[in-house]
Amino acid sequence: MSWEDQHARTDIVHTVLTRAALDPADPDLFAGLPDLDRLFGGPAGVLQALYYRWKIHLEVKLELAMSRGQSAVEAYLELAAEQPVLRALLDAHGQRYGAAAMAR
Repeated sequence: MSWEDQHARTDIVHTVLTRAALDPADPDLFAGLPDLDRLFGGPAGVLQALYYRWKIHLEVKLELAMSRGQSAVEAYLELAAEQPVLRALLDAHGQRYGAAAMAR
């Protein structure tokens, strides 16, 4: 992947998150994004990338929680409070595009 493609992928992710801030359940969240299919293989690929972002942040939160004597639930809730748009987007579109797309 070229740097140009990487930047285009990042722009798509940021655009989707910006749109999701207005309405995370919007069925047109992924509409009209240039190169979405080429760079992500469609909306499910964007969701997979966003789920990966969530997963990485959650893993860090869980490690910190263990060192602080907090529970996994507390870590999850803390991350959900810090990234409400990401969590709402994943919750709203996970079933539409299939949970399997986010588990790859």
